[in-house]
Formats: sequence, structure tokens, C-alpha cells
Amino acid sequence: MNLTNHLNPQVQQRVRATGVPLVRVERVVRDALTEDLADGVDVTTVATISDRHHSTMNIVARQAGVVCGLAFAEAVFAIVDTDVQVDYHAADGQLVEAGTLLLSARGVTRSLLSAERTALNIVGRLSGVATLTSRWVAQIAGTNARIRDTRKTTPGLRTLEKYAVRCGGGVNHRMSLTDAALIKDNHVAAAGSIGAAIDAVKQRYPNVPCEVEVDSFDELREAMNHTDGLILLDNFSVDQVREAVHIVNGSNPLEVSGGLSLDTVRAYAETGVDFLAVGALTHSAPVLDVAGDLINIEVQ
Repeated sequence: MNLTNHLNPQVQQRVRATGVPLVRVERVVRDALTEDLADGVDVTTVATISDRHHSTMNIVARQAGVVCGLAFAEAVFAIVDTDVQVDYHAADGQLVEAGTLLLSARGVTRSLLSAERTALNIVGRLSGVATLTSRWVAQIAGTNARIRDTRKTTPGLRTLEKYAVRCGGGVNHRMSLTDAALIKDNHVAAAGSIGAAIDAVKQRYPNVPCEVEVDSFDELREAMNHTDGLILLDNFSVDQVREAVHIVNGSNPLEVSGGLSLDTVRAYAETGVDFLAVGALTHSAPVLDVAGDLINIEVQ
């Protein structure tokens, strides 16, 4: 099986439309395919199915949820076989019912079956993140707060999983450690104080956004004296968050982190904070069950 195929312009355009860098998608897809096709061959498929065998593979949702990753699934089929033709029957970000047809791929059956599991793994994983995110977002509907992700992502899949968060209605925090400075308790301990840590970041990286995590009102006030950037309220109760909003009075954007659940998140959102950080969006999302079914089988 040739995995050196390049994505055609149409597939490239669809991938780029997601906002995920094309080079990242290709790397993820090729690495995933290599896990299945380490020696370039699907021995079961090659042994049992003629290379003249053609069919259509329908990717179907077996559970209700929010779809994500269809362009990446198309990239899987294209890298396995440039002649596979793909049609979309749903769109990323769409809420679908169980049984909904998401995507159809037509071509040599060997190619379809060799690509099937990788395509399903990607769509299932990302749709699971998008679906869970949509549940959190629904819980705070009508408030001004936004559900935001963290860096607690699957190694190698961060850009794809953060795209899935966006498909579910959430927003992204920093993508990497260079996008923004986020001062946490260990940084404070090493620097000596919150103020010293903030001042050090401003001096070394004056053009980089500086955010700081606090776990008390004293630390909150100290942070406010040194920055107008984002302040993260770590493991504050709802009443404490409400008091923090009053203290800040709009001078700094506020984010709540820690102690959030689907049952409690609305109460936090109604305090007036700007963001609610939820690591579970990516580290605990269950995979959405999707399946690949062959139809229109023929030998040419």
C-alpha cells in the first residue's frame, strides 16, 4: 500500500477550511495509518478481496452526537488511494441522530477497508470531544461565559482536538507554551511571589499575553496590581467567584478552573466570569460510536 500519496487540491481545501494546519493533519493521518499498515499491506483484505473489487463505504453514526473530523477522514482515504471519491452527507459541528449517514467513500474495496479503521478512529474521537463540549455549552446557554479547553489533550492530537472543541461550541485557550504566559503556583514558588513572576514575564516577553492563576483573594489583589490580563480563579467556590467578580469589577477578564461539573457549571457561569476552563472536554470525552458499512459491491 502506497502511503506517499499527496492530497489533491480539493482535499487540501477542505482540510484548510477547518483551520487546522494541513501539515499537522497529514502527519497525524500518516502516523495513524502506519500503525495499521506498518509493512504497507492489509494481509486479510489482500488475501480475501480481488484488486478488481469496487464498492462504497458508508460511515454512519451509531449514536446521536456532534459530528467532527470528516475532512480528516477524507484525507485518510486520499493518502491510502488517490482514486477514492468521497461525498459528505453531514457537516462538522452538526448535531445528528443515531443512524445518520456522515460520509461515503467510493473506490477499490481493498483501499476502503485498509483506510476504514483509521478514518473511524479519527471521526469517532473528534466527534466525541465535540459532543461532550456541546453538552457543557448547553448548560450555560444564556450567560455571557464561554466554555474553554486546556492543554490536557491527547499527545500529538492537540490541534485536532481543539478544533473539535470549536465544533462543539467551545473556545480555545492557548495552543502551546509560547502563545501566552500562564503563571501557576509552581512558577510563583520559584519566583518568590505573584508580582515578581508577572514582572519577570513582562520584562522578558513584553509582547506575550500574561495570565496568572490565583487561589486566594490576597493573590487576586496582588495580581490585579501587576497586570490587566486574564486571572484564573483556581478551585474557588461559587460564592468566592461571585466576590472575585465584584472585586475585579471589569478590570481583568476572569476564568474559573477546577471543581467544575455539568451539575455546577451554570452556577459558576451566572457569577459573571468570562471563561470556564474544562479539561474534561479533551481528557475524558467518550468516543462517539461510528461505523463503516460496505454497499454497492461489484467486481470490475
